[in-house]
Amino acid sequence: MALSPQDKQTLHQIAREAIWAALQGQPLPCLPPTSAVLQEKRGAFVTLHLRGQLRGCIGLIEPIKPLLQTVQEMAVAAAFRDPRFPPLSSQEFPEVDIEISVLSPLQEIKTPEAIEVGKHGLYIVKRPYAGLLLPQVATQYHWNRETFLRETCRKAGLPSEAWKEADTQIYIFSAEIF
Repeated sequence: MALSPQDKQTLHQIAREAIWAALQGQPLPCLPPTSAVLQEKRGAFVTLHLRGQLRGCIGLIEPIKPLLQTVQEMAVAAAFRDPRFPPLSSQEFPEVDIEISVLSPLQEIKTPEAIEVGKHGLYIVKRPYAGLLLPQVATQYHWNRETFLRETCRKAGLPSEAWKEADTQIYIFSAEIF
């Protein structure tokens, strides 16, 4: 189900207020009453950018929590628990841009031809490794399908050609990004 402009605004507000509360050492704010869509269990990622540069990105793939709770928790995780970056500071907070990606359910594919670059994100699993790249990553770097597959394997800690192996699972998903 598509998100309304009001739903998107509410999710951005939830994310910003959660990060601010964490910066102040306060508990997460109570979640507001919202539309039924925001109560649905959905996977989502929160990506932070500072002056155009990635500053944090964490999400939940599986739809295990209501969307508004997922966004609240992932906003805090992206700001303070992305191992690639130091915790966000209160000086950086006013300049941080928040991007939210609400995921569709994962769909396993058997052939890479099903992947539409720019529309689909990838989740590659070869136990015990797994890696995910959001749809906008391939577009941002102007990757073709094969490069997208190779880079997702690398993100998973796998050899770049692991996507060709029979025991590797490839999933696609789409995302509503705002």
